[in-house]
Amino acid sequence: MNSTKDLIIKLKAVREEKGLSFNDIMRIMEDNGDYLAKSTLSRVFADGSEENSFRYEETLRPIAKALLDIEDIEEDDNTDVRAMKSLLKYKIERIEELEKQIEQLEAALDKEKVKYHEKLDKEREQHQKSIEFLKNQIDLKDKRMDQLLDAVFTKDVQHKELLDVILSCPARTQGECK
Repeated sequence: MNSTKDLIIKLKAVREEKGLSFNDIMRIMEDNGDYLAKSTLSRVFADGSEENSFRYEETLRPIAKALLDIEDIEEDDNTDVRAMKSLLKYKIERIEELEKQIEQLEAALDKEKVKYHEKLDKEREQHQKSIEFLKNQIDLKDKRMDQLLDAVFTKDVQHKELLDVILSCPARTQGECK
């Protein structure tokens, strides 16, 4: 955060020293292939803006590139300045490489998530089929048990009727049936 604060203070000083307007800065940025809204520029250069938070890559770097010429190694730069600009270029390239790597890893992660969800959906479907099969088996067993109970009740009724017939047999009361 302190380095961002220092950078904004230095950008303000360079703008003041060079006497550049927002339009001048925007023209230089456009020549560099960068673009920022004028309102963003005015927020960066507003009083007390060093206390605010700005994104380096999207906001501060294009302004610094325009005002400080930090990314181009010049013939008249001394050895230290050349070394620092080279180091800065290397770090920018490395950041871009890492951002691409992050994008690739996120894409690979998304593919893995899709595969996992597809696998999960297949398993869920298989389990649902198993559940349906087991429900059907339970229904079938319930029907068979109901049929068996009906058969037992029918047999009990027939057994009772037969017993009543035997017990009420007139020959039994006369002692002929035993």
